Amino acid sequence: MTQTQLARENIITTEMEQAAAYEDLAPEFIREGLANGTIIIPKNINHEFPARAIGKGLITKINANIGTSEVSCNLPAEISKLNTCLKFGAHSVMDLSTGGDLSAIRKKLLTSSSIMFGTVPIYAVATKLFREEKDIADMVAEELFSEIELQAEQGVDFITVHCGITKSSIKTLDSVARLMGVVSRGGSILVDWIKKTGNENPLYEYYDRLLEIAEKYDVTISLGDGLRPGSLFDASDKPQISELLILGELVQRAQERGVQVMVEGPGHIPLNEIEMNVRLQKSICNNAPFYVLGPLVTDIAPGYDHITGAIGGALATSFGTDFLCYVTPSEHLCLPNEDDVKQGIIASRIAAHSGDIIKGVKNARKADDSISKARRELNWPEIFKHAIDPELARKRKEETQTEGEDYCSMCGSLCAVKINRGEKR
Repeated sequence: MTQTQLARENIITTEMEQAAAYEDLAPEFIREGLANGTIIIPKNINHEFPARAIGKGLITKINANIGTSEVSCNLPAEISKLNTCLKFGAHSVMDLSTGGDLSAIRKKLLTSSSIMFGTVPIYAVATKLFREEKDIADMVAEELFSEIELQAEQGVDFITVHCGITKSSIKTLDSVARLMGVVSRGGSILVDWIKKTGNENPLYEYYDRLLEIAEKYDVTISLGDGLRPGSLFDASDKPQISELLILGELVQRAQERGVQVMVEGPGHIPLNEIEMNVRLQKSICNNAPFYVLGPLVTDIAPGYDHITGAIGGALATSFGTDFLCYVTPSEHLCLPNEDDVKQGIIASRIAAHSGDIIKGVKNARKADDSISKARRELNWPEIFKHAIDPELARKRKEETQTEGEDYCSMCGSLCAVKINRGEKR
């Protein structure tokens, strides 16, 4: 049985207890959210790690993408990136590999991961076809579902599946003049396949089969936004909304069966459209957890998109987004390196925490108040303890001052805190 099905039987599982303890909430809160679909616990029955929940009333979680590519395939480097994810507080990691032995890479990363683990199964199918010098049109439904079952059996906790790419949504896509077209890799593959074959998307046509696999292994379905906007020009357009309407129907079918499901969202969105996008998703998708990439609020910052993503992510979180996919400085430029991964995680964690304060998540302000008290007391060890990156904070303090000095090099003896306390300079 899935965690949702067990919750509806009024059973509190070990996973629910673990998730509740992490949030400092009662297990019953998690159980109720699972039962009504506003909370999920992405945890495959074949993957052992401390369970974490995503959804309404909970700390906003952070996902980090790693993985090889056709032009850069170095498994040790990806393991190092995974370790960086673990060190700097990512709650989940997605393997988006398209280079090398994908099954072996996935197995190694899975066995090394003590956090939620996600994939995009169609990448493996498309990569295999291209290596065989075949066209994407040669893909058959059985090939795709076999790959999904293989990954589920291996222990993948959640899978991105672009079920909302249909003949109908492509017709809407073709009716508008987009600046960037389709920027989702999985979405573009399926659009190409449908146009070349004339067939319906198998992930949509045989959705019940997908639900059957997900139910068997308790894999969470992440309904991908294959028509998400890749520029501010395309934000909140008809293709994006037409796909969301389809995803709303699919959410309902998954929830009725007791399969855990969340919905992915844009993308590139101007600041003034973020609230509308979040509230629209929640309304159409029965308050299923919302998983957002960024969103990026401007298109002019290659090399700094972890910042544009953090700005959008903070706002999206404050309006009810539950899960943020990090954006790194390498977005739109190249495969991220280890430092990019760190920067992306830190930026997204700051964004999520900022939004959680607004949402009123339990204890969200606790660390802020603790570090402020420590600053007033010039208690540097306590400041570092509560810092989001204590290593960096300690390093910057120590490299500019003599050990034991209780002020920073910014103010020196003109320390406002000391003056305020009436201390002699």
